[in-house]
Amino acid sequence: MVYGVDFSRELPIMLAMVELKAKKRDVKEDLGKIREAGFMPAVFYGKKSPSTPISVNKVEFLKVWKQAGESSVVSLMGSDTEVDALIHEVFLDPVTGEPKHADFYVFDKDKKIEISIPLEFIGTAPAVKDLGGLLVKVMYEIKIEAFPQNLPHQIEVDISGLKEFGSQIHASDIVLPKGVTLLEQPEEVIVLVDEPKEEVEVEAAAIDLSAIEVEKKGKEKEGAVVEGETAPTE
Repeated sequence: MVYGVDFSRELPIMLAMVELKAKKRDVKEDLGKIREAGFMPAVFYGKKSPSTPISVNKVEFLKVWKQAGESSVVSLMGSDTEVDALIHEVFLDPVTGEPKHADFYVFDKDKKIEISIPLEFIGTAPAVKDLGGLLVKVMYEIKIEAFPQNLPHQIEVDISGLKEFGSQIHASDIVLPKGVTLLEQPEEVIVLVDEPKEEVEVEAAAIDLSAIEVEKKGKEKEGAVVEGETAPTE
C-alpha cells in the first residue's frame, strides 16, 4: 500500500467519484485465465461490507488508478455490484511491476477519512536558481482529514518563495483545498534550501612512476633464485 488510510470520524458526505466497471467472480475461477482475458482479480470489503471477490478490466483499472490514486473515491459499478470505495492496496508483479490484484475499501458514508496525500513541488526557488543552494525535500506527503469528495489527488507546494539560504516551508504554510484539515504539526518542515558545502581541493603530490617501478623490480630480484643456482636450504 502506498498511503496509509485511517477510516474513522463521522459526518455525512456527498460523493464525487470515478467509475470502474466490476463484476463479482467465483473464488474457484482460475486466476490465470482471468488475467489472460484482460481482467484483473480484486476484492472489496469494509466494516459494514463483507469481503467480495470481483474482477475488473486491467486497462480500465490502470486508467482509474492513475487518475484517482488512493485518495479519490472509485465507484465500482456492475449488474450485480454498486459500491463506493477507495483503492486500498495494489499488489504488483515483482518482475514486470504490473498490477496483479487490488483491494478496495468500502468506507462508511457517514465518516470522514484520515489519509496521507502526496506533495507536488511547483515553481522555482530563487535561492537554488540564483545562489546555487540545495533544495532539501524533508517530506513527500502529509496527513490530512477530509470528506471523500474533498480528498485531493495531491497537494501543491510552491517553492518560489525560497529566496535565501536557510529558507523553509512549514506544514502550516501549505494552502489546503477547501474542506481539508491538516493533521501534521504546524511547525513540521516540508522543504528548505541549504547552503552548498565548499569542496576542499587537495593537490596530488607528484609521483615518480619510474622510481616506483625500479624499486618494485629491485624487491622482486632480491628474493629471487638465479637460474642454475640452488636455493639455500635451512
